[in-house]
Amino acid sequence: MNLHIENMTCGGCARSVTAAIKDVDPAATVTVDLASKRVHIESAQPAERFTAALDDAGFPPRQDP
Repeated sequence: MNLHIENMTCGGCARSVTAAIKDVDPAATVTVDLASKRVHIESAQPAERFTAALDDAGFPPRQDP
């Protein structure tokens, strides 16, 4: 799944986003593109679990195609 996180603006934000994702699924593969503010997640978990965790962490995502 691909997510766009508008307020992910620095390396600290990227680490926080990654940590929130890993809290949901420690085995998830996470690729962060800070320049485009996009995150790619490979996981068997449903997208809703990740979007809820990111909302709670202060990084509300929107799904990218």
